[in-house]
Amino acid sequence: MLAGSGLTLWRGTTFLFEELSFVVPAGTALLIEGPNGAGKTSLLRVIAGLTMPESGTISWRGGDCREQTRAGRLRMAFSGHALALKAELSTRANLEFCARLSGIPDKVGEILQLMGLGNCADLEVRQLSAGQKRRAALARILLSKAELWLLDEPQTNLDAAGRQSVEAAIRGHLDQGGTVVVAAHQALDLGSATVSRLRLGEA
Repeated sequence: MLAGSGLTLWRGTTFLFEELSFVVPAGTALLIEGPNGAGKTSLLRVIAGLTMPESGTISWRGGDCREQTRAGRLRMAFSGHALALKAELSTRANLEFCARLSGIPDKVGEILQLMGLGNCADLEVRQLSAGQKRRAALARILLSKAELWLLDEPQTNLDAAGRQSVEAAIRGHLDQGGTVVVAAHQALDLGSATVSRLRLGEA
């Protein structure tokens, strides 16, 4: 279970959120909603341990999230606006590297097909379209074997087929007991999965 308690984060002289708390049980998703500038990405970064809040804690299964990660008791995968891929390497080479880190090198071909990247697997990432780059970045998450997924606007630059692939991937992760936190403007169809919502930027 992922939980945030009493989180406060300031930007300059104004706060993005104050005394914010949430609970995300295993096998469920949290959808962070709100207008641009409301703090959605900042909250994901706080959960990931990349930004320190003014106050509050993030816990995983009752223990401090950062300590759990350092101790290897939590595998977390973050997909933000940056791709976290080497532009001069092929899509396949990037994903093979990720898969080797996770100990599942035999899964690359399957994930390439699942994300609709089979036809561009051997192109350098810099040659991909914006939508293909987004799919490749999400394929990296699928190969991470992480329990906790943090996804920032995962549907950006995707067509209808791409959005459906993302939704299917999230549903599959939840079905396996994973936990997902998503910041998104667009609606997500997660079927029968349990989804809670947290809206930022409202008084």
